[in-house]
Amino acid sequence: MKAKLLSLVGFSQQQHSVKTEVLAGITTFTTMSYILAFLPAMFVPLASHGFPVDAMLTSTILATIVGTLLMAFLAKRPFGQAPGLTLNVFFVETVCLSLGYSWQFALTAVLIEGLLFVLLCMSNLRQILFEMMPASLKYAIAAGIGFFIATIGFKNSGLLAEGTIFNHIQTLVSPNSMLFLLGLVLVGAFTVLRFRAGMLMSILIVTTIGIPLGVTTIPDKLFCMPTSPAPMFCQFSWGDLLTPDLWVCVVTMLFFDVFDTLGSVVGLMANSGLIRKNGRIPHMRNIMLSDAIATMTGACLGSSTVTTYVESATGVAVGGRTGLTALTIAMCFVVSLFLAPLFLAIPAAATAPVMVMAGFYLFGSVRHIHLSRPSEAIPAFLTILLMPVTGSITDGIIAGLFTFVIFSFVEGWLNRRRDKDEDWEEKS
Repeated sequence: MKAKLLSLVGFSQQQHSVKTEVLAGITTFTTMSYILAFLPAMFVPLASHGFPVDAMLTSTILATIVGTLLMAFLAKRPFGQAPGLTLNVFFVETVCLSLGYSWQFALTAVLIEGLLFVLLCMSNLRQILFEMMPASLKYAIAAGIGFFIATIGFKNSGLLAEGTIFNHIQTLVSPNSMLFLLGLVLVGAFTVLRFRAGMLMSILIVTTIGIPLGVTTIPDKLFCMPTSPAPMFCQFSWGDLLTPDLWVCVVTMLFFDVFDTLGSVVGLMANSGLIRKNGRIPHMRNIMLSDAIATMTGACLGSSTVTTYVESATGVAVGGRTGLTALTIAMCFVVSLFLAPLFLAIPAAATAPVMVMAGFYLFGSVRHIHLSRPSEAIPAFLTILLMPVTGSITDGIIAGLFTFVIFSFVEGWLNRRRDKDEDWEEKS
């Protein structure tokens, strides 16, 4: 009976370990838990526009649970899903504040975008988008996401300012930075020792040491009842359905959602060794479909676009390979509905080193790139470089694809020219 239940999430007792999968899920959750505070805070500027900020935390957690459960049972992959940071910024700053539309207008755009994503996943266009990506670029995306997530870790620690500039040397001796460096040493040492629980153990040790240093704040209460998401449930603006700006927002959201998800999934799968020799990813359709359905469900709950989180790399690094890892992540978020203050007490100095180490694991994908072939190596290099520099996975993918097409055309033209010259010499 137990084996049948576990098979629902793609778990095989001969190939996988329950302990490893659960540990991977808890590790991913701890690195994702910052969204409990960060995502609702992004919507505070909309409070004056009637946006129910108090209900946003519940909506965020529920959308995360639904999306991650879909990933567990439909796609059977070890990835966590939650409302995306980039699209949250677009939702708040562009649609609502800059363009002046209501938050109900923005939620309508999210719902329609999710529906179009579902239709895209059901068509051959999804497979065409994936197969047009060369193998070298798929591994470059993995390495690029590695640098991207490591950069986020350094920024969260306070050592890295906006862009890629290190803060003043005085920052290095602050309690927060010292704890980050300690965590980096700990998680690195545990990795060298091949201790699977090392990432989680590092988070616990740094969080504990941070209490007397004032970095870890002890919450006033551990238990809290979640605020009802009812004020945000199915709040759509159907009267704007024919508005041109609505469809501009829909197309923009769809573009970022598709390429962010595609990039994250390709990168995470390449690092876990689940990409087949022919370059195909098993269950790719269901992975993308999980994302699309989660976006539609999230819109109904009052959340912005749901996407696959690159923080899932921490769980993959621990050894998570099946939907049991995703199921564990979802269950942790269920608990967080009632114990949010406890999880919010984990400082960034504790989770940032784990993100840096996850970047190291993803970086290993560069060994599959043919560096001796410039037409593949240059696009791969630009993909890897631009993700952390621009802070966008999508920008890195677009740059890589664009330059790959150009350099492949140049290489093909040069080869045809050489063939003609050789034929002429033979005839002479």
